[in-house]
Amino acid sequence: MSDGRRRIRVIGIGAGHPDQVTVEAVEALRSVDYFITADKGDDDPLLAAREALLARHLDVVPPVVAVRDPERDRAPRDYDRAVVDWHDARASAYEEVLLEREGDAGFLVWGDPAFYDSTIRIVQKVLARGTVDAGWDVVPGISSLQMLAARHRIVLHEIGQPIVVTTGRRLREAIDSGADNVLVMLNAGLDELGSVLASRGEDWLIWWGANLGTPDESLVAGRVADVLPTIQGARDDARSSAGWVMDVYLLRLA
Repeated sequence: MSDGRRRIRVIGIGAGHPDQVTVEAVEALRSVDYFITADKGDDDPLLAAREALLARHLDVVPPVVAVRDPERDRAPRDYDRAVVDWHDARASAYEEVLLEREGDAGFLVWGDPAFYDSTIRIVQKVLARGTVDAGWDVVPGISSLQMLAARHRIVLHEIGQPIVVTTGRRLREAIDSGADNVLVMLNAGLDELGSVLASRGEDWLIWWGANLGTPDESLVAGRVADVLPTIQGARDDARSSAGWVMDVYLLRLA
């Protein structure tokens, strides 16, 4: 971007390990004047993790503007509408910061901005309003999907076969449609996993990981019927230790 306008940079910062931030991402971190990040409440551990990552890679850390995340309906009748409303509220909050501050802004995104993250959509919403004049770009990061495969030393698909990537909320839909090799992100819990597979009477394998790339990383693999209680315990331990849990898993029909 060489048109002289300010820049907004959406920067993938990897799955959690500071050493797995790409060289391109580090250069992007060093190019901005301040960062905008969501603050999800008092003592937000993810906010602290972002600040530690910046301290690892930058000699002088620019201001980190923590924007209190708008409230979100967690049990809506219309899930898609609730998410759109939440994104609109986030866009308004970020727009306010961009109008108040000059210079180039950076958004720090866990993993890769292309996978189940709202930042790209929200930046598009802000710029579509026409109040902020800026160019923007996206810097990819190492995703939890890649980390999962590396940690378990697996290929995420059989030879020449597809992968379905979905959320815990839509796991049943994916399996009912015939998917037999499924990557699952955004898990509120494991109840849906147990319920879906128990109703089918099939033998499934799982490769699971939580808080990948962090000191609280946890891994479990095996037949779902054998290891599901172990995974639940490991998930609870990860949340207790870190104050948060982000997990991802691969399901494959045995």
